[in-house]
Amino acid sequence: MRIVTLAHETDFAGWRAAARQMAIDGVAPEHVAWCIGSNGGLFADDPMQHEIIDPPQFSVSKRFMQLCQRAALHTDPDRFAFLYRLLWRLRQQPQLLDIAVDPDVVRATGMAKAVQRDMHKMTAFVRFREIDIEGGERFMAWFEPTHHIVMATAPFFTRRFANMVWSILTPETSVHWDGQKLHELPGAQKSDVPAEDANEDLWRTYYASIFNPARLKVAMMQSEMPRKYWRNLPEATLIQPLINSAAARTQNMVDTAATDPRKHRKMAPAAGPAAAPAGSLRQLQQAAAQCKECPLWQPATQTVFGEGNAKARLMLVGEQPGDQEDLAGHPFVGPAGQLLDRALEEAGLDRASLYVTNAVKHFKFELRGKRRIHSKPGLREMAACQHWLDSEIAAVKPDLIVALGATAAQSLLGHGATLKHYRGQWTALEDGRKVWVTVHPSYLLRLPDPAAKAAEYAQFVEDLRQAAAALKSIS
Repeated sequence: MRIVTLAHETDFAGWRAAARQMAIDGVAPEHVAWCIGSNGGLFADDPMQHEIIDPPQFSVSKRFMQLCQRAALHTDPDRFAFLYRLLWRLRQQPQLLDIAVDPDVVRATGMAKAVQRDMHKMTAFVRFREIDIEGGERFMAWFEPTHHIVMATAPFFTRRFANMVWSILTPETSVHWDGQKLHELPGAQKSDVPAEDANEDLWRTYYASIFNPARLKVAMMQSEMPRKYWRNLPEATLIQPLINSAAARTQNMVDTAATDPRKHRKMAPAAGPAAAPAGSLRQLQQAAAQCKECPLWQPATQTVFGEGNAKARLMLVGEQPGDQEDLAGHPFVGPAGQLLDRALEEAGLDRASLYVTNAVKHFKFELRGKRRIHSKPGLREMAACQHWLDSEIAAVKPDLIVALGATAAQSLLGHGATLKHYRGQWTALEDGRKVWVTVHPSYLLRLPDPAAKAAEYAQFVEDLRQAAAALKSIS
């Protein structure tokens, strides 16, 4: 009897080397016992073969090796012996894997699929919670896999959360990413992970907002999100109430009149009661503060309306408020606004004489830990805010408009407008006003190369000088 001792539960390399050697030696599957432990050699009953320095060459198909690599992560205690038996049979029947009804092939395929499904569930249902420690942000998550898939799945999280320091704890083994390297750690207990953090209310709000009662299929949902995972998901407390209210909400959707598709056909002023009221900028600002025409109003702190000289001859239109603008309630007060102020001064423009606003009035962002990271507005958000921008232009009546960035250009010139095509030239609107397109100052802040940043900033100032010169020419 040949006894093989593998180093650990996922020692596929050890199994592969031993299986090759035994297949070459002609050792039948019934004469091999596979063990898992930290003691003993590769072949415990044969000290001469304690270590295979140069494993023999033994060719099998890539398809077979991929199947074995996945199936080896299954929790079936007989998996290594079974896979060697499959290898032994494959040498006698090279086309074995093509026999879909063969019991061994069915079993191996089922094991591989179960492992793959468990890996997918880990990527879908791990929920990080922030913990308070010295030295910066750190995140922890608890997960209970069915199979030995933690290390095989961890690279997904290193790619997706490369800039975070995180740990995923499981009963069998845990992983820690320090921002540079992945570390395997011992198993842990659920109590080692915080029960909740401040971001979970936001996550529950998001989950409730995307839940579509009209498409609810409970059996399918529970198939994709088995109840075993619910106890570790912050949104799980919402699932049953959302299911219970689905029928009533669906009926309400049926009873509600359909949206006029013409309203969203292009970025144009909204029709009906949603349109911005005519009047002063102050009245417009008060009305915009109550705007709920797109979902951005929910996570944002407040509407950030335009401000400045109500009779400005030059209007600056940016993309959307940023983090500091959202908190302060004023446009261009953060780092991009400070850079804009400096560029305006160099170009000979006084910000106090201008009117400054944004195409989108609410801050769109993604949460990364405690930080709110800017997210580009979509056509829906731009269309919802279009009438506010049009009303500002109508109230201020500027002679010229400078579009800062592609989003502003698209709101003013149409959704196909690009910086490459329109930058550096005056483009007339339907009402005769002219638009000058340049970059958004936040673009300059993101440039990593100092030389490129200096060159782009100089061009940005020159663009503003061109606007100032044009303003003088029509005075």
